[in-house]
Amino acid sequence: MVENVIEVHNLVKRYGDFTAVDGIDFHIARGEVFSLLGPNGAGKTTTVEILEGVRKRTSGDVEVMGEDPGKSSDLVFRIGILPQDFSFVYNSTPREALEFYRKTLNPSADIKSIIELVGIGDFLDTPYQKISGGQKQRLGLSLSMVNNPDILFLDEPTSGLDPQARRNIWKVIESLKENGKSILLTTHYLEEAELLADRVAIMDKGKIIDSGTPMEIVERHHEKDRLIIRGDEDIEHIIKNEGFAAKRNGPYIEVSLENIKDATDIINILYERKAKFEDFTLKRESLEDVFVRMVGEIEEQ
Repeated sequence: MVENVIEVHNLVKRYGDFTAVDGIDFHIARGEVFSLLGPNGAGKTTTVEILEGVRKRTSGDVEVMGEDPGKSSDLVFRIGILPQDFSFVYNSTPREALEFYRKTLNPSADIKSIIELVGIGDFLDTPYQKISGGQKQRLGLSLSMVNNPDILFLDEPTSGLDPQARRNIWKVIESLKENGKSILLTTHYLEEAELLADRVAIMDKGKIIDSGTPMEIVERHHEKDRLIIRGDEDIEHIIKNEGFAAKRNGPYIEVSLENIKDATDIINILYERKAKFEDFTLKRESLEDVFVRMVGEIEEQ
């Protein structure tokens, strides 16, 4: 049986009359990347801060590595944290920052291995204020690993980064997972969660509205798949005569599919009829498509 490193049951956080986190439940297994998704104000950061032990909960049960983060004094030495908008002393260098963390948290830390894993060797002696946004995030990741944590809390680790810098961070997260680290990732980038996370939970207005693997969530909420074919009116007639719902959209014919297998059947039929078409593509909804619709539907209610 896989051990859970985080257990959350009926977690509530209120600020006066405002409920930021409203009775949520989830768990994270050892070695798992778990992603909390949601729009701004959904309660993600509040939840993470409660798990880190830096914010008190109103009610509910929370365990991190078998300890209550609101009461444990040594849990901080067993977790790694990359907060939103990570920053450090401007005139210090990454080398100095790593040495400071090593002396403070873990004198036996293998700093050389961390430098190699995260890829910060090229700017170790560059002052913090002169390194790029992506380099700053990689430094933050490096510092979060100095105490060799069991769990890493990564709060929007790629926010504001350019596409290449984002992908560099993804590679580091993938390497951490390969090394058996458990990771709680919050992100606004649905592509990021779909690529990196084993499971995700979607939060909105303090509640978890669904959770599961990215594929499970897409399968539960996606609209019909579509086969898009570039072809003439004969193609459209053949498809409709076979009982499929098709409509023309400029030079393309869009076919709404009841089953993904229908796409193969349609293409085979067109080949059998020697119908001429230029190309085709299968359009399936992504986690981002589903997320936008789910949150939008809740906003409308």
